[in-house]
Amino acid sequence: MHIAILTFDGFNELDSLIALGVLNRVKRPGWRVTLAAPSATVTSMNGVTVHASSTLESACEADAVLVGSGIRTREIAEDAAIMGVLRGLDTSRQLIGAQCSGTLLLARLGLLGAVPACTDLTTKPWVQEAGIDVLNQPFFAKGNVATAGGCLSAPYLAAWFIARSEGVEAAKSALHYVAPVGEKDDYVARAFGNIEPYLPSLTSPPSLQPAAASATTETA
Repeated sequence: MHIAILTFDGFNELDSLIALGVLNRVKRPGWRVTLAAPSATVTSMNGVTVHASSTLESACEADAVLVGSGIRTREIAEDAAIMGVLRGLDTSRQLIGAQCSGTLLLARLGLLGAVPACTDLTTKPWVQEAGIDVLNQPFFAKGNVATAGGCLSAPYLAAWFIARSEGVEAAKSALHYVAPVGEKDDYVARAFGNIEPYLPSLTSPPSLQPAAASATTETA
């Protein structure tokens, strides 16, 4: 299972890196989470430079793709070369999610269709200009596509990916690990109150091949 987090210059650390951390709570052979970027390194909106661990082209072949956000998303949406590569994303064979301004890229790529979406307040008018109805809630999903709005909704999006591929208990375990001490059960319950209405029946992981049991070992 390869999950690629699309990460561009000007990226929001809270979105890409929180999702990276939550997704990597799953510990099983073959589970891989990468930062996919158009260059070898990208620098965040606050000056943090990270090394890409996969490419945009490889993201188009991944099992799941999370489109991160940042302060340059509107520029990226106008970049013909980048958008040309991203047209290889396919909701019929991939789980695809977007965080905040990443929703604008999904809209511009035509991956949302007539489905409403979530985004942050700054990006909201741009997504509406793209013809998408923006919801006043942190998370929404339909089929293989999910969107989240607000930096701290990143764990919701990550948990949706885990639930769709590994099952609900694996997703709850990942969230339980990262939740504040003394609030863990309440946090997980609140998070799943937002996620669970948009999950299909999970007697086995849908859309993807059933996977071996996963674990979220409590290590630092």
